[in-house]
Amino acid sequence: MENRHDVPADGVMKNRIRVLRAEKGWTQADLAERVRVSRNSINAIENGRFDPSLPLAFRIAELFERTIEDVFVSPSRRSSKAI
Repeated sequence: MENRHDVPADGVMKNRIRVLRAEKGWTQADLAERVRVSRNSINAIENGRFDPSLPLAFRIAELFERTIEDVFVSPSRRSSKAI
């Protein structure tokens, strides 16, 4: 039986954007400009209030020279690690 206690009720993906952005010395506005979205969108993604579209997720991952899986972790993936 799966343990889903660590999965947010809204199913929003966790991500490493804040950490990756800090490693580059970029502000949210810097990242937003590079991936062609608003700073508010980057803030919402970083804080788990919004999941990016697949094309945006690819742009973010490619910008950081990472795979999508290195940047984003789905709720179901996190729960399978807790079993």
